[in-house]
Amino acid sequence: MADITSDAAGHRTEAQERPGSTPASDQGRRLAGPELISCVELLYFAYRDFTSDPDTILEQYGFGRAHHRVLHFVHRNPGLKVAELLEILKITKQSLARVLKQLVDEGFIIQRAGSEDRRERRLYLSAKGGRLTDKLTQIQVKRVEGALATLGPGADVLARQFLFAMINEKDRSQVEILIRGQRVDSAGEPGSNG
Repeated sequence: MADITSDAAGHRTEAQERPGSTPASDQGRRLAGPELISCVELLYFAYRDFTSDPDTILEQYGFGRAHHRVLHFVHRNPGLKVAELLEILKITKQSLARVLKQLVDEGFIIQRAGSEDRRERRLYLSAKGGRLTDKLTQIQVKRVEGALATLGPGADVLARQFLFAMINEKDRSQVEILIRGQRVDSAGEPGSNG
């Protein structure tokens, strides 16, 4: 795997020091095939380790990553409609139903009827669900914080820009709204938070 790392102090990577290569800081630089494959591999390894600590905790409850994603987004968006959660996760109703049923049956998530439309189901974390979600979030935040700390000032901005650019272009506005703490309805428009 090619060395694709560089620190904030200005150390150059192996790829940057090759004769005729352009420094990564130059806007027009394009990665070559092996460098792109290295980036893909790094994403696999980073995801493996980013999820490994939560996986260990979730396993104790008989839960998996799908449970974790549901807990995370319900925690960040109390009162989230099931339809909104489906839109966020981009999964089938059947997939969500199985996971959601287990979380509700075991007391991690509470379902309530909507105040205006009694047919809609709104999702909230129970105290038990909140404790588990906080525990999972804290270990992932610690990992991200540690990684960013090794890269120096401004790394968080670049990391967010990179991750945002990885999202399908058609979904970016919805994700941006969601991250700001607003709901996104099925048409991709900001909705209410409650």
